[in-house]
Amino acid sequence: MRNICLLLLLFGLTTALPAQRNILEKLIATEKNTFGDWVQDPAKYEIQVLYTQIDRNAAGEPSFTTYRYGVDPGQYFYPASTVKMPAAFMALEKINELGVVGLDKQTVMQNFAGTAPQTAALADATATNGLPSVAQYVRKIFLVSDNDAYNRLYEFLGQRYFNEKLRAKGFTDTRIIHRLSVSGYDTLGNRTTNPIQFVNDQGPLYHQGEVYSSYYNDFGLTRQQRGVAYMDNDGEIINEPFDFRYKNYVAIQDLHDILKAAIFPQSVSERERFNLTPDDYAWVYRAMAQFPRESDSPAYDHEDHYVKFWIYGDQDSTAQIPKNVRILNKVGWAYGYLTDAAYIVDMDAGVEFFLVGTIHVNDNQTYNDGVYEYEEKGLPFFGELGRAVYEHELKRKRKHSPDLSWLEEVLKE
Repeated sequence: MRNICLLLLLFGLTTALPAQRNILEKLIATEKNTFGDWVQDPAKYEIQVLYTQIDRNAAGEPSFTTYRYGVDPGQYFYPASTVKMPAAFMALEKINELGVVGLDKQTVMQNFAGTAPQTAALADATATNGLPSVAQYVRKIFLVSDNDAYNRLYEFLGQRYFNEKLRAKGFTDTRIIHRLSVSGYDTLGNRTTNPIQFVNDQGPLYHQGEVYSSYYNDFGLTRQQRGVAYMDNDGEIINEPFDFRYKNYVAIQDLHDILKAAIFPQSVSERERFNLTPDDYAWVYRAMAQFPRESDSPAYDHEDHYVKFWIYGDQDSTAQIPKNVRILNKVGWAYGYLTDAAYIVDMDAGVEFFLVGTIHVNDNQTYNDGVYEYEEKGLPFFGELGRAVYEHELKRKRKHSPDLSWLEEVLKE
């Protein structure tokens, strides 16, 4: 824990260099003949990438240099499960800010059914005690991108609270306004969130009634109505564009900055930080860094790269990621959009960097039909570009190597 506390004392500076010195663009141009279709027409695949180098001074304090490729804050993309990352951070923060004696992330959390189609969550078979908690939901979100875990935290946060708190932190190109992969909810239904109760052995500690709240921002985004057709809930093809105007959105820059604020809290202003305890940070880092097979509670048998797209996403499913390489990240995939926001570390080589990107693969321009080129085109993009950046980082000269023992310590706990 000593090294975790040391990490929280670090600060840093961020710079962005002009295009003619853009290493990310240079790497892509150099490898153009070996990369897949995406590199020949990045606009077609709506490629957006942020690559941030991290350098340390003699005291171990980080500074940041960010390179951009195709980043357009006005271009809509569907963030899918990446919205679970801020949900996890904000749920932990809300627990802390409630200030209820005896209430913490491990406390039993009960979601009751209020207005239809809400459902209750009073048990969790994946937990050692069989009961749900914010802590357990956070682990499930990062280990395997569990949809129900996110939905329960969304219900705890509420739409307006969730979005306005993120906006107050400076994440101003984000709207998170619906549950994920659960039927029955329309735009209005997602504004109403379940009654919530936290209890311990002595009884209830905190009760939050059913909440109606609304938040919406169009952001002036382009192309929020997409494609030539979509499949409706009855399996019928509707020959009209699919409407994303009331879907979630998180800009690539916001995804990057949310992750950076969590990994390097002292490198950002107090306003941008999440109100987490040192134990919260350790809990989050462990969940983000572990491979599913390393988790006992919950126990999973997913392959190492099930939710790790960069570098390894296009590799054989039986291949294991080396234990010295850790990827603290959150991915998303839906409607032909693949996204990964990652802090990537090689503990043996003394390498650390951020890589955040998205690609759109939907050749038939039909949404919700399940026909997307994830395996053929999407994951190879993350594998190819991720390996190119990683190899560059392995060769990059550093005046001072990072002390990554804090992560080794977290993984031992």
